[in-house]
Amino acid sequence: MASLLELAHVSKTYGGLLRRRRVTAVRDVSFCLSGDRPEVLTLLGQSGSGKTTLARMILGLETPTAGSLRLMGEDIAALGRGAARRRLLARVQPIFQNPFEAFNPLRHVDYYLLLTARRFGGAGIGLEAQAATEAALRQVGLSLAEVSRRYPHELSGGQLQRLAIARALLAKPQLIVADEPVSMVDASLRMAIVNLFKTLRGAFGISILYITHDLATAYLVSDRIMIMRDGEVVESGAAQDVLTRPQHAYSRQLRDAVLVPRFGAAGGDVTAKGEPGPQH
Repeated sequence: MASLLELAHVSKTYGGLLRRRRVTAVRDVSFCLSGDRPEVLTLLGQSGSGKTTLARMILGLETPTAGSLRLMGEDIAALGRGAARRRLLARVQPIFQNPFEAFNPLRHVDYYLLLTARRFGGAGIGLEAQAATEAALRQVGLSLAEVSRRYPHELSGGQLQRLAIARALLAKPQLIVADEPVSMVDASLRMAIVNLFKTLRGAFGISILYITHDLATAYLVSDRIMIMRDGEVVESGAAQDVLTRPQHAYSRQLRDAVLVPRFGAAGGDVTAKGEPGPQH
């Protein structure tokens, strides 16, 4: 089977004739997600590291300046703006940082769920679309009765983020690109969403590109981690190896600045500085 996602020497530079200064947001990034085995690959780095620009290229929202980006063997940039491109990108669903920007404030949220079920999920109109929507909502701990005929401002950020995940599921994707998906929800909901991503990988066979600056959630959800700095990947590998035995100085700096270095050898506790550890 072809790779699900393959990036080869991808770079993105902004600027040109009308801008004096050229800025390289992503520089020579290569990696691959297998089409045979779903996994959670985390892009980890501070603000400005290039991870969101990379995500936008994967979603087809930006075109790389150099290199190639293939989704299921197809070069996204070469597909233009036609139907083939739309069909291909339907297999990749985004979940963005701010859930309040994911829904039109002037429409009921269930409108988008039912529309996605019909347009991308293959459901018919009426009861078939409702049944598909209900099933997707159940996977994220909600029901259609809870959200039907409600506007985004009538729901919490946590509910909207779970709705965004349900909408992504309705499209039957093979890859979800989640850009800082827990940074704007309450701490009590972060673990629920992180655990949901693990469920999507295991139960639905969906690979997830998880983008974050949060080492704690990265440690808990990831199979692999790539650490980015100034547009470049400075370290990559199995999640436990990268966070327990970082090889690059920047990787060690991130860990030591954010977390007490007590990652367990077999997936132990991660305690943020200034927070009490587990009581025994």
